[in-house]
Amino acid sequence: MAEIALEHITKRYGDGFEAVKDLSLDVSDGEFMILVGPSGCGKSTALRMVAGLEDITGGQLKIGGQLMNDRAPKDRDIAMVFQNYALYPHMTVRENMGFALKLAKTPEAEINQKVSDAAKILDLEQHLDRKPANLSGGQRQRVAMGRAIVRNPSAFLMDEPLSNLDAKLRVQMRTEIARIQQRFETTTIYVTHDQTEALTLGDRIAVMRSGLLQQVGPPSELYGAPKNLFVAGFIGSPSMNFLPGEIDGDSINTPIGTMKIPDVVRSRLQAGPGGGRGGVIVGLRPEDFEDRSVVGDRPDGITFKAKIDVLESMGSEFYAYFVVESERVSSRELEELASDAGAADLPTQEGSQITARLDAASTVRQGQETELWFNTEHIHLFDPESGQTLLGSDGPVAAAQT
Repeated sequence: MAEIALEHITKRYGDGFEAVKDLSLDVSDGEFMILVGPSGCGKSTALRMVAGLEDITGGQLKIGGQLMNDRAPKDRDIAMVFQNYALYPHMTVRENMGFALKLAKTPEAEINQKVSDAAKILDLEQHLDRKPANLSGGQRQRVAMGRAIVRNPSAFLMDEPLSNLDAKLRVQMRTEIARIQQRFETTTIYVTHDQTEALTLGDRIAVMRSGLLQQVGPPSELYGAPKNLFVAGFIGSPSMNFLPGEIDGDSINTPIGTMKIPDVVRSRLQAGPGGGRGGVIVGLRPEDFEDRSVVGDRPDGITFKAKIDVLESMGSEFYAYFVVESERVSSRELEELASDAGAADLPTQEGSQITARLDAASTVRQGQETELWFNTEHIHLFDPESGQTLLGSDGPVAAAQT
């Protein structure tokens, strides 16, 4: 195991394009670090520089305190798990898992023992003599994991290893990867486009956008105290809703009504970078809405009426979609998120669409007007010009939202 340190790392191609810009990130010994962001943000390029598959244009990479910039991949004591499994089709599972050890001229008895131990951990014992073509996607990914495990490397590097699996298998393999990492306590850098994977797997998450690091911290911090609109809109599922607002004394005027600023939000606003009055962008997470009939009379929120356009039953909860009359919030960060989600080319509509996640006990009906409630203690406020948060990270609100 080893600490991985990226010190002002830059990747610049021949045409001048910078895929990674001045990235500084320390991954502690045994830590599970997630690199997350939209397609083209530089996360896979950063991982490939750590692996030695991409040259480093500027900055320093250190693994275990040793400078690695010019070392070949085989000399970095890392094991990489790829998106496409990268298994040899003519070899059995046993041969695939032990191939790197065979190249290193490890004694056959030791190879057999390590492969057997890894197969036991990954529930592959009954498949050791089968070829990859005769395995399911999940089994192939476990073989790829096993090939990394038998090497007992200083670090695991994983590049979107679950993206080729169906939804159910992804959940199963997510649990498997977390269990394996906790068992071996191997330093791990895991690249994903899926923020749900990031929130459930990582000790810390590093969010990237256009080659730049936006924020790094534990999942609860990125969820509860995002530093800017981009992080706020990327972390969380369903994603955060954004509306225009106006701070007026101790209240915020919004399209769903005037909210009294709770004390917990006021203290964070005072601890923030400024902007205690005037126009703001208001962030509302779907899970902080509820059916008024379910919550009853609660003082820590606002009640408003909305006509439910679409209602999706998820079994344990509802997703309710409705439109409020307001100007649409516009920013480069939100446009980039919409483009990444494939929503940029959808027909525009009057007003702003809001997503609310409601309890299964809710009595709301599609096409009907209903009373909804929002917990104002969990409101987020952003500067409309810079996109930066106006709230300091101190206070219980960040913990309350996890």
